[in-house]
Amino acid sequence: MASIKRFEDLFPWQRARDLTKFIYFLTKKPKFFKDYGLKNQIERAAVSVMANQAEGFSRGTKIELINYFYIAKGSAGEIQSHLYIASDLGYIDMSEFRKAYQLADECQKLIQSFVDKVKAEGMSGIQYKRVYKEDPFKKELRDKGMVSTISGLMKKEEAIKQGISFQEM
Repeated sequence: MASIKRFEDLFPWQRARDLTKFIYFLTKKPKFFKDYGLKNQIERAAVSVMANQAEGFSRGTKIELINYFYIAKGSAGEIQSHLYIASDLGYIDMSEFRKAYQLADECQKLIQSFVDKVKAEGMSGIQYKRVYKEDPFKKELRDKGMVSTISGLMKKEEAIKQGISFQEM
């Protein structure tokens, strides 16, 4: 069993970090960079996905954790909406759109899964340092030899072959 002691231990936060890095990569593209309003809004939404998970976890109560995680999930949805605008305006191509959209979608699913687990717990808050069972989704991915990369999930061998940095599941 893995004990979650810090927000950095949370898999949804780790994937949100990947999403944020990719969004910042996209907003450095010349056309995107010039649209300050959209660039600023999508970057702020990406940061919000990470930051609200960290804040909710750090507050220590079950109610606040759930509330902040729902805000984070909403920010991932906001990113998806902004991606349509970026695509429609030609700031990003379809492969970039799909990759970013998929990362945001994955973050939403991971956040919801975590919230569902927290709701099912009988405790009133995370401050009790409850030991959580390993995330079955993460275990399944690890058992399949998958790793997390900036490009999303892929086989470890493929990431090594392509020289892409990765994080073990």
